[in-house]
Amino acid sequence: MAATTAANTTSSPPPVKRRRFSLTRVERKNLLLGLLFISPWIIGFVVFLAYPIYYTLQLSFTQYGGFGDPVWIGLDNYSRMFDDNVFRKSLYNTLYYTAFAVPIGVVVAMALALAMNQPVREIPIYRTILFLPSVLPLFAVSFIFMILLDPSQGIINELLRRFGMSPPNWFGDPAYAKLGIVMIAQMGAGQIALIFLAGLRGIPTHLYESAMLDGAGWWSRFRNITIPLMTPIILYDLILGISQGIQVFTQSYIITNGGPANSTNFMVFYMYNNAFRYGGQIGYASAIGVVIFLITFLLAGLIFWTSSKWVNYDLN
Repeated sequence: MAATTAANTTSSPPPVKRRRFSLTRVERKNLLLGLLFISPWIIGFVVFLAYPIYYTLQLSFTQYGGFGDPVWIGLDNYSRMFDDNVFRKSLYNTLYYTAFAVPIGVVVAMALALAMNQPVREIPIYRTILFLPSVLPLFAVSFIFMILLDPSQGIINELLRRFGMSPPNWFGDPAYAKLGIVMIAQMGAGQIALIFLAGLRGIPTHLYESAMLDGAGWWSRFRNITIPLMTPIILYDLILGISQGIQVFTQSYIITNGGPANSTNFMVFYMYNNAFRYGGQIGYASAIGVVIFLITFLLAGLIFWTSSKWVNYDLN
């Protein structure tokens, strides 16, 4: 019996080892079908994102005016930025705007979400009213704020006069121009507020009930329950806000044209001017575009790197 078992053991063929990256016929078929289904996205990604990024990077090392062949000049466009006072000013303006508009946007969106989460009978109407400004095109919002913040006839300045304050010339004074554009950015907070509202609805109610039984007040519940459980959505808002803040353009283009005294000359606006207004300096504009991409990537990466210390994904 033992001899028979030994014979069977020695006669059985060794298991076939599959190569690490080999696919069966069914797996290859499924892979091809999957690639076929996502081919529209792949084509769009290559044509409208990957290739433009590559071509912009290539142009950033050249001198190119839009006609003829680009002339390779190496790192001259990047070294030029260190001596360009207008570029340094646009970099400061962009970071200033992002540093104020993004955190204020988080606070405004959270406040709107808390307001829309109240058990009021007319709350659907209030939600619609709060969301409507974010639907308006940005150029229309810019024109509206030009009227609201008009130094002589604007409603906001008139309210400040009623309270005995001297209203500033919002878009005509370099000290207030960027703050005025930061105010415009908050008109789109209603869209993010809906995402915050969905996050608030996803918080288990038993956590608040247990905290109330322990005698916790509204501020304690908000600080110890709401804020920690909303941090994933806050992370999303920060990443989105940084991307949009670095690319601010429309408000400056329509309202101030980069002024006064370059106080609202943001990086994208300066890139646009170099490409289409200043004699077609497309190579230098491409270098500015690469710097904008790198700054956005680094800031987003920094937020992601620190998120492990303050973002909470546990609902228990």
